[in-house]
Amino acid sequence: MPTGSTVLFIHGLWLHASSWDPWIDLFRTAGYQPAAPGWPGDPETVEEARADPEAIADHGIDDVVAHYAKIIDGLAERPILVGHSFGGMIAQKLLGQDLAAAAVAIDAAQIKGVLPLPLSALRSTLPVFRNPANRHRAVTLTAEQFRYAFGNAISEEESLELYTRWTIPAPGKPLFEAAAANFDPHSPAKVDTANEMRGPLLLISGGRDHTVPETVTRATLKQYRHSDAVTDLIDFPDRAHSLTIDHGWREVADTCLSWLGRNGL
Repeated sequence: MPTGSTVLFIHGLWLHASSWDPWIDLFRTAGYQPAAPGWPGDPETVEEARADPEAIADHGIDDVVAHYAKIIDGLAERPILVGHSFGGMIAQKLLGQDLAAAAVAIDAAQIKGVLPLPLSALRSTLPVFRNPANRHRAVTLTAEQFRYAFGNAISEEESLELYTRWTIPAPGKPLFEAAAANFDPHSPAKVDTANEMRGPLLLISGGRDHTVPETVTRATLKQYRHSDAVTDLIDFPDRAHSLTIDHGWREVADTCLSWLGRNGL
């Protein structure tokens, strides 16, 4: 697998692409060429995204995959992908399509074939699922909802600070698509987990994550059992869904850099 230095960071629901800024600085210092392009419809700033939520609405998984595939097509080399939450699912799909040199999927959303559906995950996504019309809308979390879904392993003060700094409305469509994945033979949440020729994949889980509990990540790892390509799992037992943006982000980022180094990337 060719070595690359380009890194694309892919955010998940409810966080703006600028939430990757500390990671970009760190990866650039480590010698990579990092960037964090937003999802289709994402404005340049958090403030703009909050002011115009409908610009983000009604984008599904396939739309986001096609958006990043087009970005990759304009690059000189296949990039390394680092995705969080739904960004982790998108990274896995692109890796399975051989569009990336490697991928890191942090607390990645459920792909097709993953069966566990913990109650905490249902509660975390209830703000979207409580209204079927949200499939075509953008949904905003309250500070209390963010605290449960993202910030349950940090202080209330830090959770509120992260909520104020980084959160934006998110399209409901990807969640509805993921929820129906195991009943849809053509689900956009399907990943080519049997690809033998793909680059290395690192799955990262947070042991206290309410939104993507550790059981979901371990079930995702099992989906790759038919491929001999490198697939690793690293767990952070005391971390929750905010692990990429809270005070402990550097430990997670350094772990990713070490793993990339071990894999010749």
